[in-house]
Amino acid sequence: MNIHHNIEQLSNIKTDLFGKDFLLTWEKSEASIRMILDVANILKEMRASNISTRLFDSGLAISNFRDNSTRTRFSFASASNLLGLAVQDLDEEKSQIAHGETVRETANMISFMSDFIGIRDDMFLGEGNKYMREVGAALDEGFANGVLPSRPGIVNLQCDMDHPTQSLADLAHLQQQFGSLENLRGKKIVMSWAYSPSYGKPLSVPQGVIALMSRFGMNIELAYPEGYGLIPEIVDIAKSNSAQSGGSLNISHSMEEAMQDADIVYPKSWAPFHIMQQRTALLQKADKQGLKELEQVCLANNAKFKNWEYDASKMKQTKNGDALYLHCLPADISGVSCEAGEVNAAVFEKYRIRTYLEAGYKPYVIAAMMLTNKFSQPAEILNKILERKNLRVGI
Repeated sequence: MNIHHNIEQLSNIKTDLFGKDFLLTWEKSEASIRMILDVANILKEMRASNISTRLFDSGLAISNFRDNSTRTRFSFASASNLLGLAVQDLDEEKSQIAHGETVRETANMISFMSDFIGIRDDMFLGEGNKYMREVGAALDEGFANGVLPSRPGIVNLQCDMDHPTQSLADLAHLQQQFGSLENLRGKKIVMSWAYSPSYGKPLSVPQGVIALMSRFGMNIELAYPEGYGLIPEIVDIAKSNSAQSGGSLNISHSMEEAMQDADIVYPKSWAPFHIMQQRTALLQKADKQGLKELEQVCLANNAKFKNWEYDASKMKQTKNGDALYLHCLPADISGVSCEAGEVNAAVFEKYRIRTYLEAGYKPYVIAAMMLTNKFSQPAEILNKILERKNLRVGI
């Protein structure tokens, strides 16, 4: 009965999701964001109730990871399988891309019977999201000229600007932990830089978090050492969102002060915007020596801020000394995964299972992106799934 009620609630939501790629959360309306979360929760509930949600009898979901991944890679595969699609990895080193094949050619050659392409491209600042749009333009051309029987949807599995599947999984977790999106209004969330013994972590997680959470009336504290800023235009988007939603966004340079009375904390390392600009230029020139030199300079600078670790003393500064800890994983855990890192081992262990629950929303968020891209009436489709009464396991 609860699933039926939740599906019924979808009928009145008007979105901009059908037939559209999901590249940046701030390109989508608030109604569309709520639709993704609602569909994700319904799919999660269906699987827990042993209901098969297979919507495709055949078809491929192409997995194109241009950077390493565990959670997002398997979440994309899980989401595709949940809806009945087979997954095929595009290994660029084993394809003709290594021999100079163009983006427009590759996009069409992999898409003859494909329904979705999931892309992670977060290494090159100014290039990742641009690449996804180039793929999209090639797919538009192929479909318009009859090369492709249908136009595959693109899902951004992390780019240089945003990590929408992560931030939406974070938001789904917060929705569950606090009871509703409305209950997030007025809550203080700290998106804080934290020390890491590596230097090139993308900006897309903190940018995605502030750009999305600012739409729901939250009070955001963006904390980082001087010089570790994010892409200015995306910070401006978050400020504008906060003004419209009745929340706030404050930038500070003290981790201790930022944590004061926080409801939610997200200590996460990232490379400074200007460093990522330099790194991108060196990567594009394949300047290995330049990259080594830049890394040494950055690691030395990072080491000045080893005190930017989320530990018991900082946790005590939060509301009731027990703010909800979030992380996209894997966290740099002091004394476990590294000598010194983002979070104290005992503090992380306290919230470890909850970070797994947080990550567990990602397959359903991706599946919701796929379903709403392919079907204009999600409520109708979800009702048909219930009516056919197919079990996922059993006869």
